[in-house]
Amino acid sequence: MRLPTISSVCLLLIAAAAMSFGSMQPPTIRTDVNLVQVQVKVTDPRGRIVAGLQKQAFEVLVDGQQQEIKVFQGEDAPVAAGIVIDNSASMAPKVPDVIAAATEFARNSNPLDQMFVLHFNNRARLGLPPGQAFTDQIDELKSAISQFDLGGTTAFYDALMSALKHLDSAKYNRRVILAITDGGDNSSTATADDVLNAAARSGTAIFAVGVFDSADLDRNPSVLKQISENTGGAAFLPQASSEVPGVCKQIAHEIRQEYTLGFAGATDGRYHSIRVVVHDARYGSLEAHARPGYWAGAGKSE
Repeated sequence: MRLPTISSVCLLLIAAAAMSFGSMQPPTIRTDVNLVQVQVKVTDPRGRIVAGLQKQAFEVLVDGQQQEIKVFQGEDAPVAAGIVIDNSASMAPKVPDVIAAATEFARNSNPLDQMFVLHFNNRARLGLPPGQAFTDQIDELKSAISQFDLGGTTAFYDALMSALKHLDSAKYNRRVILAITDGGDNSSTATADDVLNAAARSGTAIFAVGVFDSADLDRNPSVLKQISENTGGAAFLPQASSEVPGVCKQIAHEIRQEYTLGFAGATDGRYHSIRVVVHDARYGSLEAHARPGYWAGAGKSE
């Protein structure tokens, strides 16, 4: 029997080390042609998040028809995230709490997440330095979050459209927006329907935090709920700005506990409804929270 040479042993060790290192890389989900990906939060009858479920616990129904789940991921996968912050004049007394809240969101997210910051009033502007689209560095995000320019009106829909467009260049397919505002919209050219359509096409979930003053005539919590629930996100309406940091920390934790399901999408250019059903005898009745539908591509990648 021929014994391996020292050089061949070294090569084997290097290859094994490379394979080991490769296994430590963050999980990624590749986008096949027309693969539609859906992020799903699962809760038990008491509203608690349920982790650790397996693929067989899930069913995906599109227009009422069961789909084969081609991609399943239950672990903490990185996301591309935009932090969208209201800079209208009424936000002035809430700035310290908002800075703390947005920083808590970043600090409690997956360390591999791609993030950016977008401030808005009647116009939108990015918080990171020119030429830097995203970062995973907390110090850079905190600096970007702190760059308030208070004043002006509230073009909330325009800001969301800008954030959705910015996410087009992200490397991750899982995409979320955290929006913190204290009013409705009073100066956008875009509409709520424009936002919903754009978010549905990109598969972006919008989480909205409304810090409303009872005397503010521009407040519109129903819009935050509509946009969030129809994109697979959620709306939060804390009683005081001091509660916002805890809320944003909770949102970050919930995003990290979502499941990712992927199925082959249609190519007819139409909107299709999505319903996710989840069963596991260990937990009793479970509820799946996911976006309600998607826009199909026209013979190209979703």
